Amino acid sequence: MAERFFLELESPETSTWPHVVVVGGGFAGLRVCRALKGAKVRVTLIDKRNFNLFAPLLYQVATGLVSRGDVAIPLRMLVGDQRNLQILLGEVRQIDPVERSVAFNGTHLRYDHLVLATGSGSTYLGHEEWRALAPPMKILEHAEEIRRRLLMALEEAERTVDAKQRQFLQTVVVVGSGPSGCELAGSVAELMRRALAKDFRRVDPEQTRVVLVVSGGRVLKEMPELLSEAAAANLQAKGVELVLGRVSDLQPGAVVIRLVDGDERVVQAANVFWTAGVRASKLGQRLADATGCALDRGGRVIVEPDFSIAGHPEIRVIGDLCHYAHASADGQAIPGMAGPATQMGQWVGRDLRAKLEGRPHQSFRYVDFGSMAVLGRLSAVANLRGIKLAGFPGWVLWALAHLAFMPDDENRITLLVKWLWAIVSEQRSSLLITGLPNDNQPGQGPAPFPMGWENEPSFADLLGPMAEAVEQFQRREHERALSEC
Repeated sequence: MAERFFLELESPETSTWPHVVVVGGGFAGLRVCRALKGAKVRVTLIDKRNFNLFAPLLYQVATGLVSRGDVAIPLRMLVGDQRNLQILLGEVRQIDPVERSVAFNGTHLRYDHLVLATGSGSTYLGHEEWRALAPPMKILEHAEEIRRRLLMALEEAERTVDAKQRQFLQTVVVVGSGPSGCELAGSVAELMRRALAKDFRRVDPEQTRVVLVVSGGRVLKEMPELLSEAAAANLQAKGVELVLGRVSDLQPGAVVIRLVDGDERVVQAANVFWTAGVRASKLGQRLADATGCALDRGGRVIVEPDFSIAGHPEIRVIGDLCHYAHASADGQAIPGMAGPATQMGQWVGRDLRAKLEGRPHQSFRYVDFGSMAVLGRLSAVANLRGIKLAGFPGWVLWALAHLAFMPDDENRITLLVKWLWAIVSEQRSSLLITGLPNDNQPGQGPAPFPMGWENEPSFADLLGPMAEAVEQFQRREHERALSEC
């Protein structure tokens, strides 16, 4: 068997083939790698995770519709067979544009061309102290943390004899009314009102309360108003309560919402989940510090028409990390979604290949296929290049689009089977309480395994922040009762 290609980390410049370093194994990064398959280049893909995450379905992991293996696919399974590519696990901490090298895991790796596609994370709009109280939904561990908190709240509700506390435990607040927020709110409502109705004896599904905080005046504000109204009506039919306003304060077990009329409303909820803010990967700031390139207010790198940065044509930035405003007459940046990221990665990969092979390549043209959001079982809204669909037709289009974007055939089959099973049975197949409580710090997963846990976490360990939320709820109820005496 012939020896497979392996890049010497110490001296990659000795190779006669140009070296392309791709940082990030998401939709954009994978497309670059695939476009360079068979080309006379050496490709190194660097990612701090060894899998590609299908982030649009994270809410389904959070609500037990699918499991982690259905939305996370090992990178080596996707592009590991490329003989001109190697995959290295690590996090790029520094970029040296003069030496043309990146530093990760204590190693400096030289490049001829660098492609940054590290995506985005969550932000709390200046209130990072809220992160531990309201988990975001950007990585796999976040989704599993949400699922753990949801299920632990229901288990607590099943064993409590206090009706008010039970209703508190059955209350969920979702902050953010974009596609992620609407999808999560709709799926949580169906989970707690329908899917688990037969599984608990003391929990009353009708006492479930799901509150969606809408800060932009209407849900899905990027969609046409007709679809936004259809989405709002659909969510309300599922029992989701829409509250127009912004979160002004978060405390354990309580959310303070400043309404559009200036009044404040306090919602007591055992669980609060955050989908309201997006920030670019920190690598964008590191690139700006090293090269002086410009960033937008969200930390995204402002790029040239070929996705390079000013003064450095050898560095490309794509996906959620880039601010690309050359595709529209009004100067609006391309949205950070899976479809645009895929188009960017495909074009940059082909452009690199054309330049290395001395061929011309057409300019980038962004095709806006529209946007969509699933609102629950057999219901979605979709705006496909002017074609507006809602309800079941929208769900069919949503399902076909997501199956088409899924990069692995096996996962397409398992997703389809699980979706059909959920439709027929109204049950969820992945309702395990797993994972460890974590503090949800930016860019971090679960907290390290505590020294006090010998084998399995205790019940109190799994309860995590829920215990403090319940304690604060009981204190507030006690103070209210005293004030009424």
